Amino acid sequence: MPGSTFGRLFKLTTFGESHGPALGVVIDGVPPLLDLCEDDIQHDLDRRRPGQSSLTTPRNEADKVEILSGVFEGKTTGAPIALLVRNTNQHSKDYSTLKDLFRPGHADYTFLQKYGIRDYRGGGRSSGRETTARVAAGAVAKKILDLLSIRIIGYTKSVGSIESHTVDFSVIEQNPVRCADMEAAKKMADLIEQMKTEGDSVGGVVEAVIQGCPTGLGDPVFDKLDAMLSHGLMSIGTIKGIEFGLGFDATKLKGSQNNDSFITDGTQIHTRTNHAGGILGGISNGEEIVLRVAVKPASSISKSQETVTKDKESTQIEVHGRHDPCICPRVVPVVEAMIAIVLADCVLIQRAIKL
Repeated sequence: MPGSTFGRLFKLTTFGESHGPALGVVIDGVPPLLDLCEDDIQHDLDRRRPGQSSLTTPRNEADKVEILSGVFEGKTTGAPIALLVRNTNQHSKDYSTLKDLFRPGHADYTFLQKYGIRDYRGGGRSSGRETTARVAAGAVAKKILDLLSIRIIGYTKSVGSIESHTVDFSVIEQNPVRCADMEAAKKMADLIEQMKTEGDSVGGVVEAVIQGCPTGLGDPVFDKLDAMLSHGLMSIGTIKGIEFGLGFDATKLKGSQNNDSFITDGTQIHTRTNHAGGILGGISNGEEIVLRVAVKPASSISKSQETVTKDKESTQIEVHGRHDPCICPRVVPVVEAMIAIVLADCVLIQRAIKL
């Protein structure tokens, strides 16, 4: 399927459907002699997997990864790496009543218009379950970034109108919302539980901080680093917006207030502030890269909604089954994965440009 391949030197192609036998990814361009085993990948898959808490879908998938190629005796060989995750807990019958209906907020209608056929069992390729393959590939990308001590930290910044006010990275994995503010996390969890009870859903904002990124990643014209990151992150189905640094708040400032002044300690150059979010002219400047993505409310809700059939008849729809009332907690590792994939690609390109 066109559009299932991403990247230039670190290139991946994902495959599989939500209710098919398996999902997977083929990664090309991974350098040889990189330490890699299933455990390196499983950690992030466990963070993305369904059924983690009462705040997520109860679909019970172990999401165990299998390395099919490209690794020998614990090291990459330079050959394409194929990763497979088998589906074991599909309830396809849950979707039988939706066969001829278009679910609001989903790609049912547009997919059918484009291809003339659609997999109505959970959305097929349009399902959020496709991100399993991205997270697996992102774990491999992180192994490359580890060599440069580049670290990516994602967390839920807000859910609905509830904002976090402190940032403590140590508590992100200690609460089911993956918020860096434990007090706000409790309020977010209560709101998500309320939406679940009401048969509705809620969106939020996920923030990511990239530490240790060297200067020089990204290109000054079409392949700006922020443009490439935007491409990767906006390709996640639930993401509806993105901003870097101050983002839209920069529109409220004067240039004299928004510009990041350069300073030096005699050995290194830094900026006094980081309003640009670590990227200048599409190229990383060595400061922390800070970005935020808008996560829409989950589209599958059990509340009655207006829709039409494929025969253009008006009707009502209720989407029952096993769905997330808020995508934020499980999209955090997906956001990290897409960032890692883009950065690994940029690292390999920069290595080719500047030996």
